[in-house]
Amino acid sequence: MELTYASYLKLDDLLKLQVGRSEPPEHDESLFIIIHQVYELWFKLILHEMDKISRDFSANDLHGAVHTFKRIRTVMKTLVGQLDILETMTPMSFRAFRDRLERASGFQSVQFRQMEFALGLKSADALKYYTEEMPGVDELKRRLRAPSVVDHFYDFLEQNGVDVPGELRAREATAPSIPNEVVQDGLLRLYTTQPDISILLELMTDFDEGLQEWRYRHVKMVERTIGNKRGTGGTLGVEFLKKTLFQAVFPDLWAIRHRL
Repeated sequence: MELTYASYLKLDDLLKLQVGRSEPPEHDESLFIIIHQVYELWFKLILHEMDKISRDFSANDLHGAVHTFKRIRTVMKTLVGQLDILETMTPMSFRAFRDRLERASGFQSVQFRQMEFALGLKSADALKYYTEEMPGVDELKRRLRAPSVVDHFYDFLEQNGVDVPGELRAREATAPSIPNEVVQDGLLRLYTTQPDISILLELMTDFDEGLQEWRYRHVKMVERTIGNKRGTGGTLGVEFLKKTLFQAVFPDLWAIRHRL
């Protein structure tokens, strides 16, 4: 059979996946499903690109890392923009089908949690929210134990003359990344002496800011839609999401801003 646009992209399968649960159908449920399916596709791409960035860092491939951070920075801007579309759904429209979600919740997004772990925002306690039957849980556990993007960034820094303290290298694989003054001193030196590397560092900061912006916009969207109601998965809803705001992926890059 000849390859076509539709067969290459498997559109026949893809376009059958938007199945609502409302009876009779609620108009905005299609929007809700499509937006979240698209989010999961973007999360898949970000994970794919972060694996490449990790390889680039360990190989001291500056230009490869710069190129890929430009890409995922742009993806983050797209994720933020999609919230504008979701916010065209009114609270009344969401309420019309919210009960059909039962205990399903965006909090259960395994790929978003994989993304956090891959970036070094690790928490072994987070695994308790996922059952063994959920697709992607084995990969989530692997990413919890695997070196993060930050660990590979340390490889890059060492190859460019920055001292990375032994305690950072020796910490538990499941522990989150932490800021370090020695690393910050080295980053400041790279900023002032290596203009090409400073471009990379600014792109990393852009991406970090984009992720924090998405979290903020997501919180405000949820607050606008459901107020202080509990989340569908039984979480505290907006109050729970607020606790995740302003988590920096690369805290060392933020810590030196006043010194630049």
